Amino acid sequence: MIVVDAENARLGRVSAFVAKKLLQGEEVHIINAENAIISGNPVDTIAKYQHRRQLRYKGDPERSPYWPKVPYLFVKRLVRGMLPRKKPSGRAAHDRLRVHVGRPGSVLGDAIRVPGADKGTLTKYITVSELCKYLGYNKR
Repeated sequence: MIVVDAENARLGRVSAFVAKKLLQGEEVHIINAENAIISGNPVDTIAKYQHRRQLRYKGDPERSPYWPKVPYLFVKRLVRGMLPRKKPSGRAAHDRLRVHVGRPGSVLGDAIRVPGADKGTLTKYITVSELCKYLGYNKR
């Protein structure tokens, strides 16, 4: 089992790393998913995901079939996009993924940082939790 810490890490790079490990047969837990960052202009990023949600909104608003607004489900959906989910190997890989908000006590072991995914000197970015608040998520 691999535990990946996504705090202050670029979400795209973390997702690519996790997708590769899942396809290799590893079980992966992502912790601190709400603190991962998406680089780019925050206004453009918010507009992009709001447009996606409005265009394809169906069903339960908490668990929309396309882009959820709950932070851990948002990250899980992003990783799913990097897997061949229509093949049996991709579905099995997606079943081995667990995403957590914070660090739960059930996750044992040291968390690794994805090489090259640190925030570094980025000045324009938005965290997953901030983006989800703009999409309509309110923690109860």
